[in-house]
Amino acid sequence: MSDTPRTVIAIRHVSFEHLGTLEALLRRRGCTIRYIDAGIDPLDPALAANAALVAMLGGPIGAYEADRYPFLSDELALIERRLAGGGPLLGICLGAQLIARALGARVYPGAAKEIGWTPIRLTEAGRASPLARLDACGGHVLHWHGDTFDLPDGAVRLASTDATANQAFSAGDAVLGLQFHAEIAPDEIERWLIGHACEIAATPGAAVETLRADTRAHGPALARCAARLFDEWLEGAGF
Repeated sequence: MSDTPRTVIAIRHVSFEHLGTLEALLRRRGCTIRYIDAGIDPLDPALAANAALVAMLGGPIGAYEADRYPFLSDELALIERRLAGGGPLLGICLGAQLIARALGARVYPGAAKEIGWTPIRLTEAGRASPLARLDACGGHVLHWHGDTFDLPDGAVRLASTDATANQAFSAGDAVLGLQFHAEIAPDEIERWLIGHACEIAATPGAAVETLRADTRAHGPALARCAARLFDEWLEGAGF
């Protein structure tokens, strides 16, 4: 690892859906983290050129809603520039959907919202990838999405659930899309429960008490596994 500080560009859509446990790992690697708040901060697609890592984070809007949220067009342009230039690119939830769309795939509402802790199933390719690190926590991860996407041409499916076929994909060594939230810091779940209160109340089967209890049960183990997952992926991506 170089001693030269490296900048991570993280595109954030809501304040509490940040890099989570990945942030500490990146800071240990000597990175400077620059958050760009979507719709607030100017977003120059040229930022993709020199960043050590570009991370597209989650949010409650659709990747197909650029007519309502014009800044999504700038995000897609940044992703396209990053894909063309290479370098590590991570997408989480909405971020994964935006990467899938930039790769030409369709993004659309799923059959039902998937909110809560459910184990993922790794594909054969997933078991040969850094996602295999999630086996140590039984594959339990936090889901919080209503949209889904088709697998982009040339991408490799890494994980699924019964509700969502495309839970994770890679596009070469440097691009990783995660529909689920491996980055969640378990001690911050209350921010999610407050910030998404209306969505929880409107989603059949979702309950604050269950989400809180399941986070206590599975969150610490996921945090340990996710650190290994992200560390291994960054190494493989040439970070």
